[in-house]
Amino acid sequence: MNRKEAIVNGKTALGIELGSTRIKGVLVDLKGNVLAVGIYDWENSFVDNVWTYSLDEIHKGVRGCYSSLRENVEETYNMKLTTIGALGISAMMHGYMALNKEGEQIAPFQTWRNTNTQQAADELTELLEFNIPLRWTAAHLYQRILDREEHVKDLDFVSTLSAYIHLKLTGERVIGVGDAAGMFPIDSEKNDYNAEMMNKFNTLIKPYGYSWNVEDLFPKVLVAGENAGTLTKEGAAFLDESGQLQPGIPLCAPEGDAGTGMVATNSVAPGTGNVSAGTSTFAMIVLEKQLSKVYREIDMVTTPTGFPCAMSHANNGTSDLNAWVSLFGEFAEMMGIKTDQGELFGKLYTKALEGDTDCGGLLAYGYYSGENITMINEGRLAFLRTAESRFSLANFMKVHLYTSLGAVKLGLDILMEDEKVKVERITGHGGFFKTKGVGQRYLAAAVNAPVTVMDTASEGGAWGIALLAAFLVAKNSDEKLEEYLENRIFKELSGETIAPYEADVKGFHTFMEHYKSGLVIEESAIEAMDW
Repeated sequence: MNRKEAIVNGKTALGIELGSTRIKGVLVDLKGNVLAVGIYDWENSFVDNVWTYSLDEIHKGVRGCYSSLRENVEETYNMKLTTIGALGISAMMHGYMALNKEGEQIAPFQTWRNTNTQQAADELTELLEFNIPLRWTAAHLYQRILDREEHVKDLDFVSTLSAYIHLKLTGERVIGVGDAAGMFPIDSEKNDYNAEMMNKFNTLIKPYGYSWNVEDLFPKVLVAGENAGTLTKEGAAFLDESGQLQPGIPLCAPEGDAGTGMVATNSVAPGTGNVSAGTSTFAMIVLEKQLSKVYREIDMVTTPTGFPCAMSHANNGTSDLNAWVSLFGEFAEMMGIKTDQGELFGKLYTKALEGDTDCGGLLAYGYYSGENITMINEGRLAFLRTAESRFSLANFMKVHLYTSLGAVKLGLDILMEDEKVKVERITGHGGFFKTKGVGQRYLAAAVNAPVTVMDTASEGGAWGIALLAAFLVAKNSDEKLEEYLENRIFKELSGETIAPYEADVKGFHTFMEHYKSGLVIEESAIEAMDW
């Protein structure tokens, strides 16, 4: 079946992922081949000390992404897109979307980037004896209770962004287990919220006198391969403003970007791992059992099928690096030099390979927001050097590439050095790896292990959620997700593996010693730059 026939016959799957700076849609055939792509760029806002996207922005963004994809299909295949075999929604994990019984938003949407939940996260971690990071939905909900926010008494539904969009499309209050694991601790034996911990949470908030229990607010947990509803008439009209898309399309469970990253890198079985590097940077290592103790630097979440998974999640990734590249682009434009973004990133990333392995003594922190791994709850952006530092363009680019992995490296060290976690393979994906052989080489130095980047790495989590949608309709009755990916998707895909260079490993180690020593500078900057 050729590509056009696949679209005509609905032998396709569409994944839409709402990322931090881009909403992306990827249409694939049931073998995972990309047929069309849609893009909508956006940015979060900092309003009343909250990192957020307005509901209008969210709705406009989802529709804009789908319109872009629909137009791509029309231009490429000279046909209208009226049906799809299966559909899936993914988004940034964690955060707080709150609705009342009428389905109305009753509090600002809070993204994963917010660190205004310290008291709640600390109290819940102690109560549950389980690390509850500041960005988790449970922490946001409890902080709203502690702060006596008026809207809490009217709550009827609390979810992540992906579950909210899924609700708009299907009317179903459900969520994938991987995304649910960023809301509240999961019992991997039952693939549901941990009942004992949920009871402790309900007992904790009982004195406040609310009419609901927490489990009544949260969406139902589903695993990969389970049907999560169908596209309603209202959902089709919401998604496709042209009115061409027909209802009745089955949807897989909505997932978080960590889960879709695991799928996109074939890292869903124990002993596999991946690093997603973009606006935020996180490493996921799939485990056979839980860790020996609680670490505040490590999230315990799950794969889309419920395997326990240790996550080293850094709030800050490449945002500052991207800003510097844009500054160089502005300079080039001022000098009358025309260059596109792809070429600019490629040349500057490649230039970094000429730098000293320890970045010449330069130091940088791309802390746009607070960083949970280093326990710093506000962000200040910093670039530092001494008079003896070797200040060059190559070292400047290299230090900003290195620091994009700095915080996540601290969490990985806990897993690999303290917990002795063994990883058979690590796969990288995200914009950090788009320039061939650069980000991949630096990640190999950071983890001191071979790193693979697939040819599909740039398609990212949108491709991952498309594969989860394809799995829903293409799997055999008893086929597991890891079997489906290994045998039917990745078997024919190619990639490149880079082993660590000894000099790079030593250089990255030196950089990390500087990084840890300099955190006091970041803390001082927060105190001094209070404007």
